[in-house]
Amino acid sequence: MIEVNQLSKRYGNFLAVDSISFEAQPGEIVGLLGPNGAGKTTTMRMLTGFMPPSSGTAKLAGFDIFEDSMEVRKRVGYLPERVPIYPDMTVQGYVTFWAQLRGIRNARKQVDAVLQVVNLYERRKTLVRNLSKGMRQRLGLAQALVHDPQVVILDEPTIGIDPQQVIEVRESVHALGEKHTVLFSTHILSEAEQVCDRVVIINRGKIVAQGTPATLRKQLQPGTHIYVQIGGANATTAQKLLGDLRGVERIEAQGDGFTVRTKPNMDIRADVSQRVVQAGYTLLEMRPVAMTLEDIFLDIVGREQA
Repeated sequence: MIEVNQLSKRYGNFLAVDSISFEAQPGEIVGLLGPNGAGKTTTMRMLTGFMPPSSGTAKLAGFDIFEDSMEVRKRVGYLPERVPIYPDMTVQGYVTFWAQLRGIRNARKQVDAVLQVVNLYERRKTLVRNLSKGMRQRLGLAQALVHDPQVVILDEPTIGIDPQQVIEVRESVHALGEKHTVLFSTHILSEAEQVCDRVVIINRGKIVAQGTPATLRKQLQPGTHIYVQIGGANATTAQKLLGDLRGVERIEAQGDGFTVRTKPNMDIRADVSQRVVQAGYTLLEMRPVAMTLEDIFLDIVGREQA
């Protein structure tokens, strides 16, 4: 449904997007994950026909974004980071306006249906200026969906809204995956892990990793993480005791204990137990710590910057 092949965008001497390639299958929710300035918005603007690429190709619903731009636009719903609103319109009037721009027949029926989907039907007579930011995000989602597109592209849909509204928008995105292919950008790691079927991590215009959250954790986890709590030893002594073990790469204080990161394929649990007992202390707790997508992301970005 989305096929991106060696897509690049250059502004003068600055390469904003550098030869990226990825795919999204029908009904799949793909997260474009990266820090601010990574190239996420530029990528989305190219895919929606907002700007042409400098090189490379991309197809949406089988149509080339450069050669068949109008056909692509008919099949894509786009919610930019800043929702284009007209404050003196009503909610219903605003979405109806977009439906008419899209050439939709029987627009009233389609508008009412999409307002139901985004939970704004009861607010259909409200002026847009009187909506909260979260409701404006949902209104923006309504205009992106009013023509029932095959592909929905959302740029940072949860930025700047309160936690309850974030949950509502995430639920809406998750529901979209039942009928649409969804590509959405975010720099919130937990959001990508909760919502996405697959994640594309982008940094400095390049794709540095992609796959399901579970696959990324399995492939990119640089080592084993365990949590250790030692009784009878102060923090300095405990940290030195653990740091002297073979295979330990990093130790971080966490609560009353420490998170210990080891080299790949090394199990130091027996060594920890033996060293603590020999030193005359008590091993109060030792357990594995699952690496989150955030840990992986920060580790990858840190290595890229280094």
